[in-house]
Amino acid sequence: MSGDNNWFTEIFAPSGSAFGLAITKKLDEVQSPFQHIEMFETTHFGNLMVIDGVIMLSSRDNFLYHEMLSHPVLFTHANPKNVVIIGGGDCGTLREVLKHPDVETVTQIDIDEQVTRMSEKYFPELCESNNDPRATLKFDDGIKFMREAAPESVDVIIVDSTDPIGPGEGLFNRAFYDSCRKALRHGGILVQQSESPLIHMPLLKDMRQAMQDVGFDSLQTLLFPQMVYPSGWWTCTMARKGETINGFREADAAAASFSTEYYNVAVHQAASAWPNFIKKALQNG
Repeated sequence: MSGDNNWFTEIFAPSGSAFGLAITKKLDEVQSPFQHIEMFETTHFGNLMVIDGVIMLSSRDNFLYHEMLSHPVLFTHANPKNVVIIGGGDCGTLREVLKHPDVETVTQIDIDEQVTRMSEKYFPELCESNNDPRATLKFDDGIKFMREAAPESVDVIIVDSTDPIGPGEGLFNRAFYDSCRKALRHGGILVQQSESPLIHMPLLKDMRQAMQDVGFDSLQTLLFPQMVYPSGWWTCTMARKGETINGFREADAAAASFSTEYYNVAVHQAASAWPNFIKKALQNG
């Protein structure tokens, strides 16, 4: 983090770039057992959550990430009933998942309770479904939770994690993906945020290779904008067990009873189209 008292600037040294937001004041901060969490009020992006100096979300654009991590996978699965969210402590992904009336249970496991408590205070709109009777919030180790999960007990696993450093590091490897695959039912899908295709391509390739190595049968990486993240361009990657990812339930998505800010059928279709440089980079993965 760099800047004067009127800006929060996150420097992305590996890519020689930076992103900044004008701020009016710091709202709060807390040092949890796992990480340093700060809250700022910005001039144009509402509230801003920063963890260990890295931007996590803003009021203005978080809907892009939360909707794209939730609705494409749920409309790609044939009939998702039981969903697990690993991470997701700000609860925005949980809110989006619970918009689907046919989902019966959602278990969210985030290692750091303070992320949720700060979100309840400064992003209450993201936490409006936390008391839904279908939802269970646990503050525990998501890696351990998946390792101990009953075989073939889950339809969809959503990994809403930080970058692969600190508490999020163990969520980007073969052992974790193997645990997820075992916990999924036939046709089940794992989806994970997979960083920027522009500046994190080696990580994206490694993730996809690791998912294939543990036996996932089909992969699909989706692209979407995310202004406050490095490069402003982000991805999530789906991995399916036992079946090929072949389109999604377009009619159900078009007829959805809930509202979204970004996601719709055309956006879902477009998100799966790869620019040529991505095709070339991932042609073997």
